[in-house]
Amino acid sequence: MKTALSLILSLSVISFAQEPRKDIGEFIEKKSGFWHEIKDSMDTYYEEEDAPDLRFKMNLTDVDIPQDTSEFTKYWHNPPVSQGMTGTCWCFSGTSFLESEIYRLTGKDIKISEMYTVYWETVEKARRYVQERGDSQFSQGSELNAVTRIWKMYGVVPLSTYPGKVDEQPFHDHGDMWSEMRSYLEEVKVSNAWNEELVLQTIRSIMDHYLGVPPEYVKSHGAKLTPKQYLKRILRIDVEDYVDVMSLMEKPYGEFTEYDVADNWWNSEDYLNLPLSDFMSVAKHAIRNGFTLGIGGDVSEAGLRSWEEVAVVPTFDIPAEYIDENARQFRFSNRSTTDDHGIHLIGYSVRNGEDWYLIKDSGAGGHTGQTKGYSYYHEDYVKLKMMTYIVHKDAVQGYIPK
Repeated sequence: MKTALSLILSLSVISFAQEPRKDIGEFIEKKSGFWHEIKDSMDTYYEEEDAPDLRFKMNLTDVDIPQDTSEFTKYWHNPPVSQGMTGTCWCFSGTSFLESEIYRLTGKDIKISEMYTVYWETVEKARRYVQERGDSQFSQGSELNAVTRIWKMYGVVPLSTYPGKVDEQPFHDHGDMWSEMRSYLEEVKVSNAWNEELVLQTIRSIMDHYLGVPPEYVKSHGAKLTPKQYLKRILRIDVEDYVDVMSLMEKPYGEFTEYDVADNWWNSEDYLNLPLSDFMSVAKHAIRNGFTLGIGGDVSEAGLRSWEEVAVVPTFDIPAEYIDENARQFRFSNRSTTDDHGIHLIGYSVRNGEDWYLIKDSGAGGHTGQTKGYSYYHEDYVKLKMMTYIVHKDAVQGYIPK
């Protein structure tokens, strides 16, 4: 009996001598519980069915349209890339055009940084905004010849040197950056604080945060070059060799004049205004003789179908035989033709005696279809809705006034 009691006491002492339990925490993923089932069910109960978002577009059933890029005679170009959530089509199309020119003239396959050009274009917009005391456009849009202008002023760098994105983001997104810059400039205008040096310093600091600091030098073939030296020694193209062409009745034909749209914010008068027949003849001659064209105009038409990658002019808008200078000017004057997108014309095909043009497009609409970055534009669409293009001067010989 005594032995059994001793054993019980011994076991009790051992039990009470154990270490107290120490619980630990852990991170677990939050899951949707029954509350969410209730909420989702009630949201469904109260929700009104959304009406479909219908857009009036041309039916393409009876239109003989190209089906593949292989049907086109096309010239060298870098693969299509997306401009992301930005209003920089002018730079992507202008840069793509000049990359093709570099290859045509030198045989060099080089990918250029679009955002380096965008950075300095924005600086110049801010400078003009200060100089005009706020009476100058400050937005993402611009024209294709802004690219040659900025290259001349600031030079150029390859994409690998300045991608213009931080933290490996998948696409460019300038929404917050532009909101911040516009808010700052509004404060400058309200306070009348027109200190150009301070304003540009602040604008640059905002862009440095979102895009990164632009490089001062480029390393190429063991040499350390400034962006201007890189343009001259490596790319070896002269930005003065490019001509901007437009066709509008409101300005004198055969002269260099201003393209009067908001995105021509610096009031460039470098546009050679040609009659529509010459405007189209130069474009057709150029694309058949090894030149590509950077081109800009209106892409908000019933005949432009992004999913089908095609742009045509429907007869219910205007029959082909009535597309002339008057129809073109009428739409520009009443603003049913707007200057809203820049693209790169890189090839052509003839179907039933009519030209189709292969378009490289950085916009989201141009990446909607199967080819991801290519579209097919009928010559009538270019004739009626494309307002300007940039091309090498050799393609415009005989039209340039002395």
